[in-house]
Amino acid sequence: MPKDRRRFTREDPDSRKDALIRATLSLMAARGPSAVTVRAIAEEAGVTQGMIRHYFSSKQDLMNAAYQAHMQTQTEMSQATHDSGGGTARQRLARLIHASVTPPVAEPMALSLWAGFIHMVRRDSAMRVTHEKTYLHYRDLLQVMITAAIAETGRKVSTDEARSLAIACNAVIDGLWLEGGALPDAFDSDELSQIGLRSVEAIIGLSLTGERA
Repeated sequence: MPKDRRRFTREDPDSRKDALIRATLSLMAARGPSAVTVRAIAEEAGVTQGMIRHYFSSKQDLMNAAYQAHMQTQTEMSQATHDSGGGTARQRLARLIHASVTPPVAEPMALSLWAGFIHMVRRDSAMRVTHEKTYLHYRDLLQVMITAAIAETGRKVSTDEARSLAIACNAVIDGLWLEGGALPDAFDSDELSQIGLRSVEAIIGLSLTGERA
């Protein structure tokens, strides 16, 4: 048995599951969804196919776990920038927008992974649940931050209005994320970030440009 496989079998269960998820994401990014077979995942991770069945009820279960891990990482990278710098609510919102449309969140590999998974969402109920959860998590985060930023000006916004604003802002951010991932060399440095900030400004009626510091 290869040395790396022996090391793998001595790891704790969570580490083993994580390694299988990483192998799935690596194959998906490099070769696309058609290449992600149980045999290929086992070879990539250096384990037997039986090991995969031990931790996941099916290949689709593993694919869903990999999709969830990818989307969670994307959101965490966006949110980390927002959380780390403190400052006003407007500054935190501006940092979140900037992080969401620039690398490492908006980059070709992230887009390739998303594109590989997204066509499965329509035909797999578990993946639809994962997609909905990740969408709502980010949209709800935007809603809270928009409400807080507007409140700093002394203006109140209803829950329904804040929800509508968050949906619109999320659509703008998603579009810029797609463009940044698909054509990373087509835009000047910080161009997508500035477009995102100005677009969200127009939607929520609040100045954000220059607020990232």
